[in-house]
Amino acid sequence: MANVLITGGAGFLGSHLCDRFIAEGDKVICIDNLITGSADNISHLFGNPKFTFIKHDVTNYTYIQGEVDYVLHFASPASPIDYLQLPIQTLKVGSLGTHIALGLAKAKNARFLIASTSEVYGDPLIHPQIEEYWGNVNPIGLRGVYDEAKRFSEAMTFAYHRYHNLQTRVVRIFNTYGPRMRINDGRAIPAFITQALRNEDVTVFGDGSQTRSVCYVDDEIEGIFRLLKSDIDEPVNIGNPDEITMLGLAQEIIELTNSKSKIIFTELPEDDPKVRQPDITKAKKYLNWEPKYNRKQGLIKTIEYFKQKLGEI
Repeated sequence: MANVLITGGAGFLGSHLCDRFIAEGDKVICIDNLITGSADNISHLFGNPKFTFIKHDVTNYTYIQGEVDYVLHFASPASPIDYLQLPIQTLKVGSLGTHIALGLAKAKNARFLIASTSEVYGDPLIHPQIEEYWGNVNPIGLRGVYDEAKRFSEAMTFAYHRYHNLQTRVVRIFNTYGPRMRINDGRAIPAFITQALRNEDVTVFGDGSQTRSVCYVDDEIEGIFRLLKSDIDEPVNIGNPDEITMLGLAQEIIELTNSKSKIIFTELPEDDPKVRQPDITKAKKYLNWEPKYNRKQGLIKTIEYFKQKLGEI
């Protein structure tokens, strides 16, 4: 049994990680200030003696009593809507929050895992993206607050690894989807599904030729879990390399929901990546991991979740 601390534990990925560790028999301390996370995501764990929730902003001093074996830093706004509305909070949680979480891991002699992102590659000039690629990021663009916060968090993590000999892991998470995403999340899949279920126009940015590679949440969590338990301290891409255009994704979702929606096109956001596809060679080799869910399987599960959530409104 391990003692696991998860910042951002009431968020989309964080809450699924809470579930995974509880299922493993571990004790979980979930920290979240609920700016973008939701207590609904973890409410089923309230009352479980192995689960503790602390409402707290991890950019402030953080004290945890007792032993901690793992610290997973997942606190951060993670969708364009969030980090455009919360630019300073995004930068603070990637810098101050990472520093505080690393200091806590050092004090507890715990293994630390940072949730990084494919956005460290920016609008990539190589395709697919390998971990050795340094990226093509506009540091002063609208997306720069998220991209650079994550790039800084990786640099800080490696500084603690090298200077303090802290055990660290870096997961570069590619586009992930599934239950517990917010209806107003702002990312493509929640937007497309919500619009399609309401028979509204489905909004595609640009001409829809930009690509993404989307990974179902259960696969993503398995990859993160395996990386944490591995001895790999270099960054590892975790994502599904099955690439699709945004227009193709919108069409798939309309078909799967039997929607009467039509597709309309709007202006492409600033610095929106044209392509996104992970090279998962390292994950396959070192973690014996690759996605098990195909896109249709994952979308069907996600659509069912959104049907339920929309029914509650």
